[in-house]
Amino acid sequence: MSGTTRTIGVGLISVGWMGRLHTRAYKAVAERYPELGLRARLVIAADTVEASAREAADVLGYESWTLDYHEVLNHPEVDVVSICAPNFLHKEMALAAAKAGKPFWIEKPMGRGAAESGEIARAAHDAGIVTGVGFNYRHAPAVARARELIRAGELGRITNVRCWLLADYSSDPAGALTWRFERERAGSGVLGDLVSHGFDLAQFLVGAINEVTALSTTIITERAEPASGAASHFSRGAGGALKPVQNEDYVGVLARFASGAVGTFESSRVAVGPRAEYVVEVYGTQGSVRWNFQRLNELEVCLGLNGAEHGYTTVLAGPGYGEFSRFQPGAGTSMGFDDLKTIEARLFLESVATGKQLAPSAADGWSAASVADAAEESAADGAWHQVGAISGTTTYDA
Repeated sequence: MSGTTRTIGVGLISVGWMGRLHTRAYKAVAERYPELGLRARLVIAADTVEASAREAADVLGYESWTLDYHEVLNHPEVDVVSICAPNFLHKEMALAAAKAGKPFWIEKPMGRGAAESGEIARAAHDAGIVTGVGFNYRHAPAVARARELIRAGELGRITNVRCWLLADYSSDPAGALTWRFERERAGSGVLGDLVSHGFDLAQFLVGAINEVTALSTTIITERAEPASGAASHFSRGAGGALKPVQNEDYVGVLARFASGAVGTFESSRVAVGPRAEYVVEVYGTQGSVRWNFQRLNELEVCLGLNGAEHGYTTVLAGPGYGEFSRFQPGAGTSMGFDDLKTIEARLFLESVATGKQLAPSAADGWSAASVADAAEESAADGAWHQVGAISGTTTYDA
């Protein structure tokens, strides 16, 4: 695609933290991947809060703004759409985007469970459009290197996976009761919010998960309603009436992979101590690897059984590890969270330009949601549950 520049018109739905992050990522693609010849044009942004919509034009650089997301989808110069609204709006917006024939990049969880995620994935497939889903952790260069080692057989036969996603963003009992704690608007709790990332990471590294059993609990059972509608799940001192939390704060999952490997997953949004300790470990008969998002530029590697000093080597990501060289010249100079979204934006825009699904797909989003649904069903009855079948193009085995 080098030699020419293709401009892709971008429409944004919801101008919150993630909408701003998508915007920065789109802008960075032309600089980080000049050979692709792709340039994002920020056409129009929508938000129900007028101040946020105006900011999209005044600060972020969109040419126009609106309070109605349908104007984004119907705009003739919008080629792709970012859907960054809360979970309960995802299905409505994604189905509308598919009907309009607009490829979309949507945040996870894609739907409030597997049923909605499946509707979204099937609608995209029927419309013949490529998609992107916000599984950004798989784009870390250290994770890319781990996958290379695993898929090349350097760890031997994969025996087990251990993954935990522990965060403290809801650990304060005085935190506001936002939509994330309501089943009608969020769906599941930590399963959709955090563990869906873990399921995607594990499947990206090792392959499909077939069966799970789980337990879950709600640790902070009541929260105060926010004083204003602008509160986020980071907001403190809400001050309103106490209402019940309707989904889980903690979950533990045992899993069986199609390959025969087994896995454990643990997640909490109310852990006191970890800020964003998102860790995946993969063990094989000849070695193992460990990655922790809080040290996202490091990979711990142990290869072979007979070393004189058997144990882990901590390797700093550098050129040759995934997309690292697009961002930094050498190991020791760190990449950050925003860079992972830039890689995701590049994969999405290149998917649009080539017609080939390169970004994490709607089918990937459906797959993670199906694992989460099976875990939620198991937590209710204590039994093992098969993961529901999906269709469409997944990229974790590409």
